[in-house]
Amino acid sequence: MTLSVSTNQTSGGDKSAAQQTALIVDDEPVSRAGMAARLKRLGYRVLQAGDGKAGLELLRRERPDLTILDWMMPELDGPSVCELVRRDPEVFSSQIILMTGHDQPEQIAEGLARGADDFLSKAASPQEITARVQAGMRAAGLIRRLEHATDEIRRKQEAIEQELQSAARYVVSLLPAPGLLLPGLEMASAYRPSSTLGGDLFNVLRWDEHSLGLYLLDASGHGVSPALRSASFATFLREDNLLHRVGSSDPGAILTEANRQFPLTENGSYFTIVFARLDIRTHTLFYATAGHNGLILHRRSGEICCLAQPSLPLGFDEGNVYHTVDTQLSPGDRLYLMSDGLYEVPSPTGELWGQARLEISMREAAAKPLADALSYAIGAAEQWLGHQRFPDDVAVMSIELAG
Repeated sequence: MTLSVSTNQTSGGDKSAAQQTALIVDDEPVSRAGMAARLKRLGYRVLQAGDGKAGLELLRRERPDLTILDWMMPELDGPSVCELVRRDPEVFSSQIILMTGHDQPEQIAEGLARGADDFLSKAASPQEITARVQAGMRAAGLIRRLEHATDEIRRKQEAIEQELQSAARYVVSLLPAPGLLLPGLEMASAYRPSSTLGGDLFNVLRWDEHSLGLYLLDASGHGVSPALRSASFATFLREDNLLHRVGSSDPGAILTEANRQFPLTENGSYFTIVFARLDIRTHTLFYATAGHNGLILHRRSGEICCLAQPSLPLGFDEGNVYHTVDTQLSPGDRLYLMSDGLYEVPSPTGELWGQARLEISMREAAAKPLADALSYAIGAAEQWLGHQRFPDDVAVMSIELAG
């Protein structure tokens, strides 16, 4: 006998015997009619086919819960039908029980190896036939419920993916637009979350007509939770809120207050950040970092300096005080604020690209326009990685003083 479970969608849950369908495939009309009558008495809907080819077509079209399949048939025998079913993604989960008058161990082994789920002798008692059919129907019901659950999960995942993509588009819309921030000050940026939604953010704050604030925030981990935490932090970093809570545009004071506001979470999540203020009149850069190494100055002379100072990430020590450092910029200098997702990318063998190779790419692109130089560095990282899907979020903001 053959139990067949189709892969068509159902409403899930168990079906009564009257709702379940059995397909009998047997070239002997008397044997087929006898089995059909027995199954109808059990309350099942019964379909019949007189050979393997017709049975396979009926199985694919009707997707019965159970197929009872005779072994010996002309042209296409039972085991061959089993093999075709198992190769067909539309019906491969069908439950199949082979029925034969020769139930030798080697024949049973062959039938199961070729795709049957169960085996039944034509000489089986009515009680055994009933038991095996009912067991097959139960298996069919379980498989249908699993398929239904899988379909539901897939639909929910697709809906979540669409929502995440919408959220990601919203996050991108909040990022500063590239171009001229002020006369003589150009900005370029790149944002490449490793998943649909990332936990890295950057922005520009306009303190007054003479100074700008710049920050790049990196939340540990990536995905929905870091993105939500970063969004909350971004609200804290608004100009009006900082002036109210901190009373100053001093980067060190801002990070010291942020350290109190955003402690380490129960599951160990934290932030790293670089925060800077640029005085346009004097070309002086004031900055502070919290566990963040991605502050790099590429001077017009060719010198590349990593400006980040050794420091704890936010939230590790509530009493920690962050200090402001200053440096002088010159026309033609380029300043990069970046997440470590750009330079800590592994090659296919596991070797990290690293800041040294990043600096090489910066020098190679020094003559290019700022946006092109940034794209060149990201392309070099992708080439090292071997594909375009970064394992961690990549966020970069760069500014250049007009030469």
